[in-house]
Amino acid sequence: MSETVLLDLEPVLLERVRRFAATKGWSQPAALAHLIEHGLFACEPDAPAGFDDTDAHILQEAIAALEKVEDDPGFSLIGRIATADD
Repeated sequence: MSETVLLDLEPVLLERVRRFAATKGWSQPAALAHLIEHGLFACEPDAPAGFDDTDAHILQEAIAALEKVEDDPGFSLIGRIATADD
């Protein structure tokens, strides 16, 4: 973690990070990386879900390829559970 990031943090927040790092026995940069990673995991569910153009294009190609697979008894049974009606 660059010193620039550390200098841009408010002193009170930086002190909290320093105390957190001390309780874990980590360096300040390691503690910051951990806190940022876990903070992102906590906040990402609030972000709108979606694909970027590359992801959407790849998914469309995969769906198109699956649609070309012929309907045969073996392939169509993959992942299905037999029931009494079968």
